[in-house]
Amino acid sequence: MNKNNFHNWENKQLAQAGVMQPSDFQGFVQQVGAFLPPDSIYADLPRRLAYAGDASFYRLIPKLVVRLDSVEQMQKLIECADRHLVPLTFRAAGTSLSGQAVTDSVLVLLSDQWRNARVLDNGQRIWLQPGVIGASANQLLKPFARKIGPDPASIDSCKIGGIAANNASGMCCGVKHNSYHTVADIHLLLADGSRVDTADADSVALFSQQRRDLLDGLQRLAGQVKASSALSEKIRHKYRLKNTTGYGINALLDFDKPLDMLKHLMIGSEGTLGFIADITYHTVPDEPYRASGLFVFSDIRDCCNAVQQLAHAPVSAVELMDARALKSVADKPAMPANMHNLDNNAAALLIEVTGPDADELQAHLQAVELLLGHFSAQLLAQVPFSQEPGRNQALWAIRKGTFPAVGAVRPAGTTVIIEDVAFPVDKLAEGVEKLQALFARFDYHEAIIFGHALEGNLHFVFTQSFNQPQEIQRYDDFMQAVGELVAVEYGGSLKAEHGTGRNMAPFVRLEWGDEAYQLMVKIKQLFDPLGILNPGVIINADAKAHVKDLKPIPAVDPQLDKCIECGFCEAVCPSRDLSLTPRQRIALHRLREDEDNGFSDSELAQINQAYQYLGVDTCAATGLCAERCPVGINTGEFIKQLRGQSAQGSWLAGMAAKHFAATGLIARFALNSVKVTSNLLGDGTTQTLFKGLNKVSQGAIPNWFPAWPGGAKKVALADNFDGQSVVYFPTCANRMFDADAKALDRRPLPQVMASVLTKAGFRLLVPDNVDELCCGMPWDSKGLKQLAGQKRQQSKEALLKLAREQQLPILVDASPCALQFSQEGLQVQETAQFVYQYVLPKLKVSKIPGPVMLHVTCSSKRLQAEQQLVALARACAEQVVIPNDIQCCGFAGDKGFYTPELNASALKNLQQQVPQGCHMGVSNSRSCEIGLSQHAGIPYQSILYLLDQVSETMPEHCA
Repeated sequence: MNKNNFHNWENKQLAQAGVMQPSDFQGFVQQVGAFLPPDSIYADLPRRLAYAGDASFYRLIPKLVVRLDSVEQMQKLIECADRHLVPLTFRAAGTSLSGQAVTDSVLVLLSDQWRNARVLDNGQRIWLQPGVIGASANQLLKPFARKIGPDPASIDSCKIGGIAANNASGMCCGVKHNSYHTVADIHLLLADGSRVDTADADSVALFSQQRRDLLDGLQRLAGQVKASSALSEKIRHKYRLKNTTGYGINALLDFDKPLDMLKHLMIGSEGTLGFIADITYHTVPDEPYRASGLFVFSDIRDCCNAVQQLAHAPVSAVELMDARALKSVADKPAMPANMHNLDNNAAALLIEVTGPDADELQAHLQAVELLLGHFSAQLLAQVPFSQEPGRNQALWAIRKGTFPAVGAVRPAGTTVIIEDVAFPVDKLAEGVEKLQALFARFDYHEAIIFGHALEGNLHFVFTQSFNQPQEIQRYDDFMQAVGELVAVEYGGSLKAEHGTGRNMAPFVRLEWGDEAYQLMVKIKQLFDPLGILNPGVIINADAKAHVKDLKPIPAVDPQLDKCIECGFCEAVCPSRDLSLTPRQRIALHRLREDEDNGFSDSELAQINQAYQYLGVDTCAATGLCAERCPVGINTGEFIKQLRGQSAQGSWLAGMAAKHFAATGLIARFALNSVKVTSNLLGDGTTQTLFKGLNKVSQGAIPNWFPAWPGGAKKVALADNFDGQSVVYFPTCANRMFDADAKALDRRPLPQVMASVLTKAGFRLLVPDNVDELCCGMPWDSKGLKQLAGQKRQQSKEALLKLAREQQLPILVDASPCALQFSQEGLQVQETAQFVYQYVLPKLKVSKIPGPVMLHVTCSSKRLQAEQQLVALARACAEQVVIPNDIQCCGFAGDKGFYTPELNASALKNLQQQVPQGCHMGVSNSRSCEIGLSQHAGIPYQSILYLLDQVSETMPEHCA
């Protein structure tokens, strides 16, 4: 078939598949509204814009966004789409890079109800729903020393649905441990609404009757493949490499039963053949003994020769970085010296070796070191193998830092593109050199190369503007040249692990040839004859689809311009299911600030009005997003700037800061008055009363709920012994709020702090004017930076006055306040840090047998105090429960009082994770503990209450 005839055939096939047929969208909307609740349907422009992009550089505005809770809802939705010819696109985490999760039709999201998981066969298998985050699955498998095979770089953010639908792999996964090779069973919904669970014999039997046409069709296609020796050999060659370009047609060769073919074709199909409702994986060993080393070669060819040798050695990961990549991270800890001066021909290998035990690891290391010894003359520098976790973490941070290193320095208004190819390993050096020549030819001088060397899988990163037609043409010309180089000249893969998406759909035929591409079109027609599942992805007749619907990246703010909209931040955002995520806040702000956004005045007014609540009011602004962001963007800081620009009540805020002791007195009186009121009227009446007051006052009066604290009693700390002194700052929340009403121990926290530290022989020194002091957070969270700075400086001076006299440590009893001081350069320690390091060793502790809930605060994570807090809790209790998928409680200072729905949304899955027999939760922030108590059904208190309960003075300390 010649090219013109093939184009005509292809267009006919796509037309027959219903791609070009008109849909009955209004009928679809009406029918969907009959079975989905209103809060699961987003039809408003601001929300649709917020979901218009994924991690790729494409943007399509969906006509409708729906969020589903169950398989039954999904089946009804697909049947409805089939009936009305309305295309659907499924999105899990939206971290995919090739444009496979954007649509101008209906975008389908999954609620938290899709996060169930079960470990099977003592960890040998694991059953997962598509909403489970990859890292969470591995956390469940950790006690069994197992993990899922795929290990994409986004595993802390991406979800199982996307991992399977994209056949994602990663640094250690290779080819043999990806989803295709480790899937055990799968539960599918197809385009006509039919279902099959391959783990259920009854489901398989029913499906075999209902969809005999599909199974017979797969059998026929498999026969055609096996009858063509040339096609069969091409398929075998392509899947010796990493390959996610097109459909996984190796399934037609690898299996004899149509159901097995179907199961494996779904892997990597990017939502174009059906929906994966759950998947069971065979797991792989997670070897606990590890060593890493970095080896810098003077020449890329010697480096790649070493890779070929290492392919037969006991290594678990070999990462290649070219000279430009090494230069971009030359200042990182653990890097060898003089990396800035590398010749451009140089390259490095970061190698990890693992073993099930220490002896096996040593045996593996000896074999690898012997092999590398043959290249000693070609090494410019090395960081030898070591098992030291801190140093190895620094080494892997070098590799992970290459991508953000380019992103952080790119010009405003440009995006970062990361492409993903694979060469035959024996041609890897040539491939690198010719890619570098293309960078020079097309003026991508900042481009770097890194990748998973054992599979010949290279990522190259470069910056690109799509604001001018000539820039779009440059990108198009470059990608055409890359396609010819990788797919035609070297027979490699144009998408090794990132999926085809829209980005590579026009190149599928170039890579595979007409015969294989015709086969893929037939597969699409067989599964989805009406073309309703993710049209335009994988199969796309438009040769220019990859340069259409490009996402504009206008320069709007120095903080935000670095954002590449990868979505890594979303997993830790407490407002992700209530309003917007950090990625969406940035994307929507870019749109409303873009002078060329094309919105009418009324549309822009609608967007701006919605942004106030969705973007500003419901942002917790804790900064946890910055911990996950590859380029370190703290979206919360930007939102606080917006709050500061429209801050109301500045005069009152200034008066509160100036007369803070009086403000605290009034607040304690008010809290106790409300407590009396609730005792008299009851919880229901009090809640209704405050709801009305909140509405009448336009939010100035907060909402009330049963966990509201009373006012704390003022405590005078005794100073009656000469112990080791420490400066103690009782924070305003612990001076203002009393203990939880349901707690057994209701002493004020400063009194508990004194009890614990006295046992360990410490003497507490508190500033005389402590009632006037505050870390500044109440003002900082509202964007009132000047007032916040003044209060922080006042407190800093008072604390230093005490500390400097004897060079004493400063102890702060709430982690958010400790973070505030630390960010201003004041060396302080929060409760868990100080107590774990200095107090716990001086106490005799008798663990309680029952379970204890533990909440690790955002500020503890940002202070890098998480490990100490967890260790302290485990020193006090036999069973410590850290709930899954709760990264931030969402109380956010006083947000929990004024926007309680944020706290409720963040903690909606908390109570169900409290085990039977658990009557106490612990943390290290009083405001967080208020919200946790409200939504857990058990009282939360500072971890000091638990430590005081289980500890006593060491006998030698008594002496």
